Amino acid sequence: MEPSAQTSGRLGRRQFVRTMTGLGLSAAGASLLAGCSVLAPPEKPSARVFRLGVFHVGTDHVPPSLQTLRERLASLGYEEQNNLELDWRNLPDEEAALATAQEFVRNRVDLIVAFENQTARAAKAATTEIPVVFLHVEDPVVNGWVQSYARPGGNLTGFVGQPDLPDKRVEFFKETVPELHTLLVLTDPQDPSTRRVLMTVHRTAGALNVGLLEREATDQADLERVFGGLRPGDADGVFIASQTLLVKHQALILRLSLEKRMPLMSQRREWVEQGALVSYGPNLARTGRAAADHYIDKILKGARPADLPVEQADSLELTINLKTARALGLAIPQSVLAQATEVFQ
Repeated sequence: MEPSAQTSGRLGRRQFVRTMTGLGLSAAGASLLAGCSVLAPPEKPSARVFRLGVFHVGTDHVPPSLQTLRERLASLGYEEQNNLELDWRNLPDEEAALATAQEFVRNRVDLIVAFENQTARAAKAATTEIPVVFLHVEDPVVNGWVQSYARPGGNLTGFVGQPDLPDKRVEFFKETVPELHTLLVLTDPQDPSTRRVLMTVHRTAGALNVGLLEREATDQADLERVFGGLRPGDADGVFIASQTLLVKHQALILRLSLEKRMPLMSQRREWVEQGALVSYGPNLARTGRAAADHYIDKILKGARPADLPVEQADSLELTINLKTARALGLAIPQSVLAQATEVFQ
């Protein structure tokens, strides 16, 4: 006679208890284990050490997303001095960025993290094989780094953290400073995005009846010359039309603007915290965490950049510094304060 299913279960249980007892476990302990699910041991962290090349242009500041990126990678199990080597470089210009990107390629890093346009261009020029995650860039399709947002198609993907918003920034600047009649527009002729941004600034300023005083600058000496040549009444505010100037000379432009008692429109809340009057743009610190989750972790586990869609910053923030406004004798309209995400007193 074939044993019933219930009998077979009992026989299997007795056999398990005999086996465990033979291995030195008491019968009571073996019986307890027999009634429980046996869990597989937790997977051990990979013994492999991942190597990341991380770089940025702009030696007077560090991207606000760098620290949050490191923190999130650590929480995901990528620990520096353990299974992660993070080679961080803060560089003076795009020429240095290209040399660094080529060095990363020679060192055969597992992944490159490029902050902003200049390092993204350098990484694109240096490699078609090593995965590249860019952060805080302008339109990567227009710049030729990816085929489309949905399907990047190559070895680059990442976050659009500096969307082309010159029109909105000019509009918010005029709304924040109603007496803004002439705008000092700083441009770097070597920045490929300058012409495109300038076209938008011209169109928006014309619609708002705001005049433009355009001045070219590439380095510190140029900027000091531009501001040194300003006479009282030449301009009522400062607007930066080239991202290279935004990232390379943040502290200098802010200092020169305040010395001339001219309000500055920025794209980062960190600038406003340090004294700029107003900013409009994404919260860059959040992007660091998201980049670790959405891209770096996935790529290190085998995903291809070509298959990971380019993402945009989840929200845009309007930030105002009332202390700067008071120092410049400006009264911020209540309609603007009501729209502000954050106000520094």
